[in-house]
Amino acid sequence: MGLIYGMATGIIFGFLLQKGQVLRYDKQVGALRLLDMTIVKFMLSAIIVGAVGIYIFKDLGLIKLHLKGTSIGAQIIGGSLFGIGWGLLGYCPGTAGGALGEGRIDGLWGILGMLGGGALYAAVYPFMKANIISIGNLGKISVPALFGVNHWIVIVVFAILTLLMFGYFEKKNL
Repeated sequence: MGLIYGMATGIIFGFLLQKGQVLRYDKQVGALRLLDMTIVKFMLSAIIVGAVGIYIFKDLGLIKLHLKGTSIGAQIIGGSLFGIGWGLLGYCPGTAGGALGEGRIDGLWGILGMLGGGALYAAVYPFMKANIISIGNLGKISVPALFGVNHWIVIVVFAILTLLMFGYFEKKNL
Protein backbone atom coordinates (compact mmCIF):
# COMPACT_ATOMS: atom_id res chain seq x y z
CA MET A 1 0.00 0.00 0.00
CA GLY A 2 2.93 2.32 0.73
CA LEU A 3 4.05 2.04 -2.89
CA ILE A 4 0.61 3.10 -4.09
CA TYR A 5 0.68 6.13 -1.77
CA GLY A 6 4.16 6.98 -3.03
CA MET A 7 3.09 6.68 -6.65
CA ALA A 8 -0.03 8.80 -6.08
CA THR A 9 2.02 11.45 -4.28
CA GLY A 10 4.58 11.42 -7.09
CA ILE A 11 1.91 11.86 -9.74
CA ILE A 12 0.35 14.76 -7.85
CA PHE A 13 3.77 16.36 -7.29
CA GLY A 14 4.65 15.95 -10.98
CA PHE A 15 1.34 17.52 -11.96
CA LEU A 16 2.03 20.47 -9.65
CA LEU A 17 5.57 20.84 -11.03
CA GLN A 18 4.14 21.00 -14.54
CA LYS A 19 1.31 23.40 -13.64
CA GLY A 20 3.72 25.64 -11.71
CA GLN A 21 5.90 25.84 -14.85
CA VAL A 22 8.99 24.87 -12.87
CA LEU A 23 9.88 22.21 -15.45
CA ARG A 24 10.63 24.88 -18.02
CA TYR A 25 14.28 25.45 -18.82
CA ASP A 26 13.86 29.24 -18.86
CA LYS A 27 12.42 29.14 -15.32
CA GLN A 28 15.35 27.02 -14.13
CA VAL A 29 17.95 29.34 -15.63
CA GLY A 30 15.99 32.36 -14.38
CA ALA A 31 16.20 30.98 -10.85
CA LEU A 32 19.94 30.37 -11.15
CA ARG A 33 20.41 33.93 -12.40
CA LEU A 34 18.10 35.29 -9.64
CA LEU A 35 15.86 36.83 -12.30
CA ASP A 36 12.80 34.59 -11.89
CA MET A 37 11.75 33.37 -8.45
CA THR A 38 9.05 30.95 -9.68
CA ILE A 39 11.09 27.92 -8.61
CA VAL A 40 12.10 29.49 -5.29
CA LYS A 41 8.44 30.26 -4.54
CA PHE A 42 7.46 26.70 -5.49
CA MET A 43 10.17 25.15 -3.29
CA LEU A 44 9.39 27.34 -0.29
CA SER A 45 5.68 26.58 -0.62
CA ALA A 46 6.44 22.86 -0.77
CA ILE A 47 8.67 23.11 2.32
CA ILE A 48 5.94 24.84 4.33
CA VAL A 49 3.20 22.43 3.24
CA GLY A 50 5.49 19.47 3.90
CA ALA A 51 6.52 20.75 7.33
CA VAL A 52 2.91 21.31 8.37
CA GLY A 53 1.88 17.86 7.15
CA ILE A 54 4.81 16.04 8.71
CA TYR A 55 4.47 17.73 12.08
CA ILE A 56 0.71 17.22 12.21
CA PHE A 57 1.31 13.50 11.64
CA LYS A 58 4.11 13.52 14.21
CA ASP A 59 1.99 15.31 16.83
CA LEU A 60 -0.87 12.85 16.24
CA GLY A 61 1.57 9.97 16.78
CA LEU A 62 1.08 8.62 13.26
CA ILE A 63 4.75 8.91 12.34
CA LYS A 64 8.07 9.07 14.12
CA LEU A 65 10.89 11.21 12.77
CA HIS A 66 14.36 9.70 12.36
CA LEU A 67 16.84 12.50 11.85
CA LYS A 68 19.98 11.92 9.84
CA GLY A 69 23.22 13.32 11.21
CA THR A 70 24.46 16.64 9.85
CA SER A 71 27.92 16.67 8.28
CA ILE A 72 29.31 19.98 7.05
CA GLY A 73 31.88 18.20 4.85
CA ALA A 74 29.23 16.09 3.14
CA GLN A 75 26.92 19.10 2.77
CA ILE A 76 29.62 21.18 1.07
CA ILE A 77 30.58 18.44 -1.38
CA GLY A 78 27.01 17.32 -2.07
CA GLY A 79 25.70 20.87 -2.41
CA SER A 80 28.55 21.80 -4.74
CA LEU A 81 27.95 18.80 -6.98
CA PHE A 82 24.21 19.50 -6.99
CA GLY A 83 24.78 23.16 -7.90
CA ILE A 84 27.31 22.36 -10.62
CA GLY A 85 24.98 19.78 -12.16
CA TRP A 86 21.99 22.15 -12.01
CA GLY A 87 24.04 24.96 -13.54
CA LEU A 88 25.41 22.81 -16.37
CA LEU A 89 22.17 21.04 -17.21
CA GLY A 90 19.62 23.72 -16.39
CA TYR A 91 17.48 21.24 -14.43
CA CYS A 92 17.61 19.99 -10.86
CA PRO A 93 17.04 16.24 -10.34
CA GLY A 94 13.26 16.42 -9.88
CA THR A 95 12.70 18.75 -12.77
CA ALA A 96 14.95 16.68 -15.06
CA GLY A 97 12.56 13.75 -14.59
CA GLY A 98 9.56 16.00 -15.11
CA ALA A 99 11.08 17.52 -18.25
CA LEU A 100 11.69 14.03 -19.64
CA GLY A 101 8.10 13.16 -18.79
CA GLU A 102 6.99 16.16 -20.85
CA GLY A 103 9.03 14.82 -23.77
CA ARG A 104 12.15 16.98 -23.46
CA ILE A 105 15.09 14.70 -24.17
CA ASP A 106 17.60 17.06 -22.52
CA GLY A 107 16.21 15.93 -19.16
CA LEU A 108 17.56 12.46 -19.92
CA TRP A 109 21.12 13.77 -19.49
CA GLY A 110 20.26 14.79 -15.95
CA ILE A 111 18.79 11.40 -15.15
CA LEU A 112 21.85 9.65 -16.59
CA GLY A 113 24.05 12.01 -14.54
CA MET A 114 22.10 11.14 -11.37
CA LEU A 115 22.46 7.42 -12.00
CA GLY A 116 26.17 7.82 -12.75
CA GLY A 117 26.65 10.00 -9.69
CA GLY A 118 24.82 7.48 -7.51
CA ALA A 119 27.02 4.66 -8.79
CA LEU A 120 30.15 6.75 -8.26
CA TYR A 121 29.05 7.66 -4.72
CA ALA A 122 28.44 3.98 -3.92
CA ALA A 123 31.97 3.19 -5.16
CA VAL A 124 33.67 5.93 -3.11
CA TYR A 125 31.41 5.68 -0.03
CA PRO A 126 34.01 3.88 2.13
CA PHE A 127 36.47 6.73 1.47
CA MET A 128 33.76 9.35 2.05
CA LYS A 129 32.70 7.74 5.33
CA ALA A 130 36.25 7.58 6.63
CA ASN A 131 37.48 10.99 5.45
CA ILE A 132 34.69 13.39 4.53
CA ILE A 133 31.45 12.61 6.35
CA SER A 134 33.16 12.99 9.72
CA ILE A 135 34.23 16.58 8.91
CA GLY A 136 31.98 18.97 10.79
CA ASN A 137 29.79 16.19 12.16
CA LEU A 138 27.12 18.02 14.18
CA GLY A 139 25.04 14.95 14.97
CA LYS A 140 21.27 14.73 14.68
CA ILE A 141 20.16 18.33 15.02
CA SER A 142 17.03 20.21 14.01
CA VAL A 143 16.23 23.92 13.92
CA PRO A 144 13.67 23.69 16.76
CA ALA A 145 16.13 21.75 18.93
CA LEU A 146 18.93 24.17 18.07
CA PHE A 147 16.87 27.10 19.35
CA GLY A 148 15.12 25.12 22.09
CA VAL A 149 11.62 26.00 20.86
CA ASN A 150 8.52 24.12 19.75
CA HIS A 151 8.55 23.08 16.09
CA TRP A 152 5.35 25.07 15.40
CA ILE A 153 7.13 28.31 16.30
CA VAL A 154 9.79 27.60 13.70
CA ILE A 155 7.18 26.66 11.08
CA VAL A 156 5.10 29.80 11.70
CA VAL A 157 8.15 32.10 11.64
CA PHE A 158 9.40 30.43 8.45
CA ALA A 159 5.95 30.78 6.86
CA ILE A 160 5.77 34.49 7.76
CA LEU A 161 9.26 35.13 6.38
CA THR A 162 8.35 33.23 3.24
CA LEU A 163 5.20 35.30 2.73
CA LEU A 164 7.21 38.48 3.18
CA MET A 165 9.69 37.25 0.55
CA PHE A 166 6.81 36.42 -1.79
CA GLY A 167 5.53 39.99 -1.40
CA TYR A 168 8.99 41.34 -2.20
CA PHE A 169 9.30 39.06 -5.24
CA GLU A 170 5.93 40.19 -6.54
CA LYS A 171 6.79 43.86 -6.01
CA LYS A 172 10.00 43.37 -8.03
CA ASN A 173 8.21 41.22 -10.68
CA LEU A 174 10.38 38.23 -9.86
